Amino acid sequence: MSKEKSPEKELKEKLFYNKKNVYQLIDDEEVKKITAFSENYKKFLDDAKTEREAVKFALSAAMERGFTEYQPGSDLKPGDRVFVNNRGKAVILAVIGHDPVKNGVRINAAHIDSPRLDLKQCPVYEDSEMALLKTHYYGGIKKYQWTAIPLALHGVAVLSDGTQADINIGENESDPVFVISDLLPHLASEQMKKNGSSIIEGENLNIIIGSRPFKSDKESELVKLNILNILFEKYGIKEEDFLSAELEAVPAFKAKDIGFDRSMIGAYGHDDRVCAYPALMAALNTEKTPSKTIITVLTDKEEIGSDGNTGLNSSYLRYFIEDLAADFGERATTVLSKSECLSADVNSAFDPTYPSVMEKKNASYINYGVVVTKYTGSRGKYGTSDASAEFTGRIRSLMNKNNVIWQTGELGKVDAGGGGTVAMYIASMNVDVIDVGVPVLSMHAPYEVIAKADLYMAYKAFRAFIDD
Repeated sequence: MSKEKSPEKELKEKLFYNKKNVYQLIDDEEVKKITAFSENYKKFLDDAKTEREAVKFALSAAMERGFTEYQPGSDLKPGDRVFVNNRGKAVILAVIGHDPVKNGVRINAAHIDSPRLDLKQCPVYEDSEMALLKTHYYGGIKKYQWTAIPLALHGVAVLSDGTQADINIGENESDPVFVISDLLPHLASEQMKKNGSSIIEGENLNIIIGSRPFKSDKESELVKLNILNILFEKYGIKEEDFLSAELEAVPAFKAKDIGFDRSMIGAYGHDDRVCAYPALMAALNTEKTPSKTIITVLTDKEEIGSDGNTGLNSSYLRYFIEDLAADFGERATTVLSKSECLSADVNSAFDPTYPSVMEKKNASYINYGVVVTKYTGSRGKYGTSDASAEFTGRIRSLMNKNNVIWQTGELGKVDAGGGGTVAMYIASMNVDVIDVGVPVLSMHAPYEVIAKADLYMAYKAFRAFIDD
């Protein structure tokens, strides 16, 4: 005989807000969907470690599903699928809906760049018969985390004749990898007296690339000469060609399951490809013509302030919407003012090893679903758009209606730090926007951790938004 609930318990269930673990709310069939989606995501992570590679992946998948390159002035019809490739480092996908664009569009916007090490323009040098590369770190990193781990080189070099050499070394099992050395503990007593930000200086993030001299010549810098000769024979690259190159050093790790239960994924680049991938898949898997036109933006440069012509602090998204509005005889300002956006970006997951930086009641948790972040910013909400109560309420209702398991979160305690997303750049165009993404452990480390369940709930959230 079941025990009746007390009036107090019934009232608590009615009035209290309690987050719940995804696995306590789903059935075995949905667990299988989570697993399948995660396997494809891991392959994407291994194939797209840079923004250029992510764009190539997105464009290839989009064209397979009938997307064609957008031309301003096109006679677009409901159901048409178009894309814009912004310099190979950002991409816009759009599916034209039934509803006139004057009533607004729906935007999912994620970034595809991640913290890394960029090579300097004159990177190659020799010291003590070792060849090394000089780097400049990109985005917010703990510099000491990038020593003594295997690194791969990705990117492009534009040669003196105008041809382009594509570089990807360190990902195949047969490839060599590269490394930044660190002091042995026996000799690091002075180093260990430094604070965390200066244990490794930025100018000491030098990548070892070789040690064998060129034949038996008596010239100087023979190790450097040998390395440059290898690069010339394989890629046609001379030292001057580094001046017109974009080469990035990224961890050579593969995406792997984490835990005995395989419930998590460890990898480089979860921030923000863990949101970019489900946002992309939501657009590609849209089979029927949506009610409103949907736009998916995979953008560059978020980790360094969204500046540059491939970042969302530029006008390339605004220009696309202006052209799209003009195709239908409408004003862009009218379209934008009635549009909505999910800024698809990560939040910091509560870490039980480091609880002091989080306020538990307003933190996000692994396996509790996709995170709706009303505001980001830092100290006094600086650098945030802060979504309105009305739009937050709309997204809350949308999630619940579509059985999306979600939670709220903020990026640490007040005055503990904070961070930003692309939301404020979307909001500056008079668009309603809120951050929706996946909680991440060890964010900005060379190896980050996310939960598969949260990844899949992000996909469901982006699908619900564009299908509504």
